[in-house]
Amino acid sequence: MVLSIVERIKGFLFSPSETFDYSKEDTLCDAFKYFAVILAIYAVISAIIAAVVLSLIATLMGPFGAAMMPFGAGAGALAAIGAFVGAIVGGIIGIFIGGLWLHLWVYVVGGRNGVTQTIKALTYGMTPSLLLGWIPVVGIIAMIWALIVAIIGIRQLHELSTGKAALAVIIAIIIPVIIFGALIASFIATMMPGQMFPGPRGTGFGGY
Repeated sequence: MVLSIVERIKGFLFSPSETFDYSKEDTLCDAFKYFAVILAIYAVISAIIAAVVLSLIATLMGPFGAAMMPFGAGAGALAAIGAFVGAIVGGIIGIFIGGLWLHLWVYVVGGRNGVTQTIKALTYGMTPSLLLGWIPVVGIIAMIWALIVAIIGIRQLHELSTGKAALAVIIAIIIPVIIFGALIASFIATMMPGQMFPGPRGTGFGGY
């Protein structure tokens, strides 16, 4: 059964398990075409938001804000172009790097159907986030929704249990978060050693 893009969007949003079953034979090219469409929608919306926000800032700041904005009246257009290009480039690079990283943990928990299936699961799983993630508050729900859809995709396409699929996704998220947090903490400690780790009085390290 061949599903249209609209049918796929509805399927991954509301019946992901069945839709992933229909998508098992999809090629990576098929998945990327779908991803390109929903990524383009997200990029256009991001561009509009960037232009509107910058225009609002300039309006609220009055003549001073308009004078301070780089490139004057063209700042909104440049912001829109930057947001659009950033979303497209970041999305394409991120989906493949993220797919490879996720596949490492999928393989660890027992997934043996190939990296293509993992990238497909992640690509299709991004549907809620890309289509709804730009909406305030709803964006948080969309991110959680996208994680659930990705877990279902890993489960269906790699024929794993829900627990193993969830474990792979959670590990793939937690490890970068821990590393990033450690780097931030290390940076702060390096910048403010005396304030964070005061030494005893008279030692010269935060003492007298």
